[in-house]
Amino acid sequence: MKEQKETKWSMADVGHFLKNSFSAVIKGEFLLRLNVGRYSVHILYTFLMMVLTIWISLMIDNTFTKVEKNKELLKEMEILCSEKTFDVATLGKRTTVEAMLNSMGSSVKEPEKPAILLEK
Repeated sequence: MKEQKETKWSMADVGHFLKNSFSAVIKGEFLLRLNVGRYSVHILYTFLMMVLTIWISLMIDNTFTKVEKNKELLKEMEILCSEKTFDVATLGKRTTVEAMLNSMGSSVKEPEKPAILLEK
């Protein structure tokens, strides 16, 4: 029987491996050291697809944020429109109009008899 040689990793070996890997990443040689140069097109395609996915996700999130802000603005505008409609309806009453004219010192009064038809 053959004896299997056991390799034990020491902390120095791990440190050396991490240092070499980091320097390979910095120099751009990491993928070449792993011998995956023939897959570089696929790796680039995958990277671009991930970037595109993240970008689309951010654009969708921005759109949802704008939609929520616009919903809040629309609610405020509906409340404001309701208040203005109420104010206009209140000011359209005869008694209110007459009181406003009296307070302004106007001599215009409500007609006492119907209008006279001059000619047809």
